[in-house]
Amino acid sequence: MAKPTPKPSSPPAKAEPDEAGFQQNLRFDLPASVVVFLVAVPLCLGIAVASGAPPLSGLIAGIVGGIVVGALSGSHLAVSGPAAGLTTIVLAAISELGFEAFLMAGVLAGGMQVVAGVVRAGIFAYYIPSSVIKGMLASIGIILIMKQVPHALGDDLDFEGDLTLLAEGQMGPFEALTYAFRHIEPGALLIACLGLAILIGWAKVPALAKLRWLPAPLVVVLMGVGINLAFGQVAPSIQLAASHLVSIPVDGPSDLLTELTLPAFSRVADPSVWASGFTIAAVASIETLLCVEAIDKLDPYKRSTPTNQELIAQGAGNAASALLGGLPLTAVIVRGSANVHSGARTKMSSILHGVWLVIAVVLLAKAMNLIPLAALAAILLHVGYKLANWQLMRSMWRSPLDTMLPFACTIAGVLLTDLLKGVGIGLAVGLFFVLRENLATPYFIHSREQTQDKKGKRIRIELSENVSFLNKAAVNRMLQQLPRDSTVEIDGTNSRYIHADVVEILNEFDEVSSTRGIDVELLGIPSEGRVRTVATTRPGPLDSFPVRD
Repeated sequence: MAKPTPKPSSPPAKAEPDEAGFQQNLRFDLPASVVVFLVAVPLCLGIAVASGAPPLSGLIAGIVGGIVVGALSGSHLAVSGPAAGLTTIVLAAISELGFEAFLMAGVLAGGMQVVAGVVRAGIFAYYIPSSVIKGMLASIGIILIMKQVPHALGDDLDFEGDLTLLAEGQMGPFEALTYAFRHIEPGALLIACLGLAILIGWAKVPALAKLRWLPAPLVVVLMGVGINLAFGQVAPSIQLAASHLVSIPVDGPSDLLTELTLPAFSRVADPSVWASGFTIAAVASIETLLCVEAIDKLDPYKRSTPTNQELIAQGAGNAASALLGGLPLTAVIVRGSANVHSGARTKMSSILHGVWLVIAVVLLAKAMNLIPLAALAAILLHVGYKLANWQLMRSMWRSPLDTMLPFACTIAGVLLTDLLKGVGIGLAVGLFFVLRENLATPYFIHSREQTQDKKGKRIRIELSENVSFLNKAAVNRMLQQLPRDSTVEIDGTNSRYIHADVVEILNEFDEVSSTRGIDVELLGIPSEGRVRTVATTRPGPLDSFPVRD
């Protein structure tokens, strides 16, 4: 038998968060939830205003997305709330139907999503190529950087949460940047620069090591508030006005209850309401599935989200949000990536961020309205840099053409159109390569054997001659179902073709398998890309049996 390829040296794997205690996870989830909360506040408000809806409706969607969806979802790190991708749809629906009837459409959309989850429509997410997901994340990073630079300079004309560069009726990205540089607010620029310095230095300066329990973004926000208040005392001319600060409705709890709007249940039979509901459900579901797949890719533990359960959770959240007078919601990449990069371990971070939104709206509105948007811009600029980092671009550029081209086309498509259209372009390019390479074999396993010895179960899996992208979901399911405390040998030495995404899944499982007590041996599986190998002679299998994918 060929010897397994030596594994690169790495620190011992820690236990999976799901196996750790609640308190152990909470020390990571609690500070991460504060960061997500700070990012979510202006996004919820900005998206609501851009959608032609009351600002409170955006905050309601953020609260429901955190508490309701977070509790029902099977995703560990995704965060839900009002999404920029729905802004145009929501604006058109409110203009056509009126706000109350639009809320009825939101209730119907939630029901449709629940049905989609029950009939297992979430399987779509498993067939999104990894290169397209990485291209989507990189493009969101680029857009975040280009959209947040004006906010960092004090130009807050564009609403927070806008993730399109070439929207009609707005300045183009370079025009907006030029305008911002011509109208710099010195106070905003100072706050943003100091915020970026804190975020970059927090993990690199040894003297700050003892303070790493404190979220750096929270320090940035407190710094921004303090500096702007100090400007009012020593340099009033550069103090940021209210238009450059967060703006939460400051009505008391009793007044907030009177502002809640109920759906127009009398319009439930209106075909136009059903049509809007179907559109919202379709777009929100696709955007959610794209987001959870992307966040799973960022998850350091490479955990897999049950997509059908996610659709059900999103449907329940959309129905609840609409019943309370809130906007439609989806899983959102910006908040989810901020959650990952802030060190969250479990979905408790998402739930807590919803709790903080409730507290902010009910009790702390005046205090929240002291936060400069420039401080939040620094946080989002840092997130954008991590999503669109140079190492990712370089590695993808050096990848095979069937990986690099979908990645590049996805970035170009998202930047020139919008998120869903750009991903559609990347999927179309990726599908071309899949159809060209796939040899239409219905199996990804040639044989499988299982034995028992003193050390426990030993499983040997021999991959078939061709393992295509179409086998990705089956391979992922097989790995997730492997028993704990076993030794698994995955042999690909006879495989003529293994798709890059399958290779990536196998290597990622190899990295984290020890958290489940599984010892993995990979034979003939490269560290990246696809593999074509010459058949070698090995001992015959014991009690082997064919397995369908």
